[in-house]
Amino acid sequence: MASSVLSLASATPSASLSSREINKGKLNLGNTSLCFNKEKTNPFIKTRLLFGADNPIVEQQRVATVQGLSGTGSLRLAAALIERYFPGAKVLISSPTWGNHKNIFNDARVPWSEYRYYDPKTVGLDFEGMIADIKAAPEGSFILLHGCAHNPTGIDPAPEQWGIIADVIQEKNHIPFFDIAYQGFASGSLETDAASVRMFVARGMEVIAAQSYSKNLGLYAERIGAINVVCSSPDAAARVKSQLKRIARPMYSNPPVHGARIVANIVGDSALFKEWNAEMEMMAGRIKNVRQKLFDSLSSKDKSGKDWSFVLKQIGMFSFTGLNKAQCDNMTNKWHVYMTKDGRISLAGLSLAKCEYLADAIIDSYHNVS
Repeated sequence: MASSVLSLASATPSASLSSREINKGKLNLGNTSLCFNKEKTNPFIKTRLLFGADNPIVEQQRVATVQGLSGTGSLRLAAALIERYFPGAKVLISSPTWGNHKNIFNDARVPWSEYRYYDPKTVGLDFEGMIADIKAAPEGSFILLHGCAHNPTGIDPAPEQWGIIADVIQEKNHIPFFDIAYQGFASGSLETDAASVRMFVARGMEVIAAQSYSKNLGLYAERIGAINVVCSSPDAAARVKSQLKRIARPMYSNPPVHGARIVANIVGDSALFKEWNAEMEMMAGRIKNVRQKLFDSLSSKDKSGKDWSFVLKQIGMFSFTGLNKAQCDNMTNKWHVYMTKDGRISLAGLSLAKCEYLADAIIDSYHNVS
């Protein structure tokens, strides 16, 4: 099949599942390297979690997939491809974005600029600014998009907004470049979290998609990831895959096999696959419950009339609070709440019991520190 063994990064087990199954002796880890030419035997090809079980692009062999070292390594591999075969092309990244994006493109000597994304006035999406900046970018630019659960803001475009983004990218002959770190871990549904990527692919667009499965797999240290390039033809996909492998060879030679085989066994077992999906839905649901509790606490305690609904509108592990650096310092120094200085908090580390305390800290810092 067209997607190589790296599509195995399209699904992964939780730490509890993987550990339990290893201990029970059910997982066949082996000690041989994954072979890029044995895709037909790989269970990940059958599931095709990123693009959909019946997506014709896989059957048509139009996807070039190579295993990378989690999300960072996959992004770096794609950056090297851009630098080598699209000299001078610019990558547009959101403002703000994940802190390592700039490092990756700088290291690969790929020029980048930012498009507007976060609106501090609404603690929401600056959609008009985003569209204007994508339109203003040089034709043929690479537009880096967070497939779901934008990091660090937790702010995702609505489905109709994704459609407009796709329209503009097509009009400008840009290339969409997705970073997908949280599939299944944002909404609790693999299908929902892949909807943005599938929309672009369904339009017949050539797409780059970097995948990480550190979070939803619970295999962070195993470095499970992939770079997928959706091409216009099987011939183009074969050539792109060949070049990706040529770039990967001197960079890291071969990807690690241990985590990949754990993933393959769990995705290839219908009972384990179902259990993994249930675990992922449970974890995403817990974070949603924390969001609701934090919003309720903020709304009941703050009598100023401020709208805190952005907490509920955001999605994923993180929430962008809108607090500035001085206010974040107050959170740490006075309340002993530790967060990044851009105002991002990790809801994955917040319990329901601590929501009221956090609400007190946020309200104090917001109203009493300028």
